Amino acid sequence: MSGAAGPWWRVAPGATLGGEVAIPGDKSISHRAMLFGGIADGRTEVDGFLESEDCLATLNAMRAMGVTIERPAPQRVVVHGVGRDGLRAPAAPLDMGNAGTAMRLSMGLLAGQSFNATLVGDPSLSRRPMERAAKPLREMGARIETTDGRPPVRVYGGAELHGVDWDLAVPSAQVKSAILIAGLYADGETAVREHAVTRDHTERMLRAFGVDVQVREGRAALRGGQRLQGCRLTVPGDISSAAFFLVAGALAAREPLVIRNVGVNPTRTGVIDILRLMGADLRLVNERRAGDEPVADLEVRRSELRGVEVPRELVPLAIDEFPVLFVAAANARGRTVVTGAEELRVKESDRIAAMADGLRAIGVNAEPTLDGMVIEGGSCGGGRIDSRGDHRIAMAFAVAALRASAPIEILDVANVATSFPGFTTLAGRVGLGVEVHA
Repeated sequence: MSGAAGPWWRVAPGATLGGEVAIPGDKSISHRAMLFGGIADGRTEVDGFLESEDCLATLNAMRAMGVTIERPAPQRVVVHGVGRDGLRAPAAPLDMGNAGTAMRLSMGLLAGQSFNATLVGDPSLSRRPMERAAKPLREMGARIETTDGRPPVRVYGGAELHGVDWDLAVPSAQVKSAILIAGLYADGETAVREHAVTRDHTERMLRAFGVDVQVREGRAALRGGQRLQGCRLTVPGDISSAAFFLVAGALAAREPLVIRNVGVNPTRTGVIDILRLMGADLRLVNERRAGDEPVADLEVRRSELRGVEVPRELVPLAIDEFPVLFVAAANARGRTVVTGAEELRVKESDRIAAMADGLRAIGVNAEPTLDGMVIEGGSCGGGRIDSRGDHRIAMAFAVAALRASAPIEILDVANVATSFPGFTTLAGRVGLGVEVHA
C-alpha cells in the first residue's frame, strides 16, 4: 500500500464466525509472575505465560538484574528467585519497550533496591505519564526522577522507605501495584485506598507467594519486610484479548463462538457486563479456578445490540476493552454514551481520539468528549484506519470489518505483538480473515 509504514492489514467485509478458540495468557498476570518470582525465595513455575513483547520486556529486565529464568517449553517459564534483597544493578538501562505496566511496577520494585537504575521505553511509552506512580513513591522516601513527567525514569538506590496510607484519586491498578510492591521494602504498613474498583491481580498473586495482604472496603494493605516464597502459577487467558472475540461473536457468529480458559476476575469483567447491557447473548460456562483467579469458558452468539449509557462504575473494569466496545456501539441500534474514561487519553495512544477518528473514517457518527464518546449506532462502511501504532486500535477495527460494507485497511499494526502474538492466526481459525501485508 502506498504510504503505509511497516506491516498493515486488509480485512474483507461480511465474514461469519463460529467454532472455538483458546487465547494467550493474561498480560497483567504474566508481568507480575516475573516480578514476584524474581524476588521470591526459591523456584517459581509459571504455565500459560504470555510470550508477548510486553511481558518479555519484564522477563528480560529481571534477567538483567541477576534472576535466572528458563523457558523450557512454549508458555512455560521457570524463575529461580534471588530473594527479597537479591537483585543486583543492571549493566544498562532497563528497556520496557511498549509496556506501561512493566515500567510502573518496576518503579515500585526499584524504589526499595540498593542500586541505581534507569527505565526506558519505545517512542510510544516515552510519551506516557509516570508522575502518578512517582509521586506516591517519593512520599514513601523513594528518590525518583522522570523526564518532564515521562520516561526515561531514573530510580536511585539506597532510599529508606516508610509506609504510607495513599488515597488513589484516579483509578489505576498499575499505580496501586507500584505502591504495594514498594511497601514490601518499607517500614510499617503501606496501604492504598481506591474510590473505584481496579484490577486486583497484585493482591491475589502476592497471597499466592505467601504475603499477608489485607483487603477490605476499598483498601489494600500490607506490612513491610515480608518475604515471598516460590510457588506454581497458572496464567488464564487474557479477557482483554478475549474481548475482540466476544464483540466479533456478538456481531457475526453464525453458531456459538466459544473462547476457552478465560480469566474472569471480577475486577476485569466490565466488558462482559457492558456487552450484556447492550443485549449480547453471552454466557460463562465451565466456571473454575486457576490458583486464586476465577476462570471460565465464554460462549457468545450473534445478537442485536442496542445503544446504552455505560454505567460509570463499570468503566474502570473495562478500561482496556473500550476500543472494541466502541466498535460494538457503532453496530448497535441507538446511541451509546461513555463517560468517566479519561484514562483512555493516556494509553498507548489517545484512544478516544484514535477511535473517534477511525470510526468517522468508516462512516460512523462518533463524537469524542474529554472523558469518553457519544456514538450513534448504524452501518459501517470501509476505509483506511491509522491505528497510531496501538495494538488495541488495530484489532478493534479488524473486528469492525465484520459488519462493514467494504474492506477496512489498517495501518501500523506491528505493535499487536506487544499484547496478542498470533492474533491474525486465531482470528482466521474462527472465520475472521485478516490479510497481512508487509
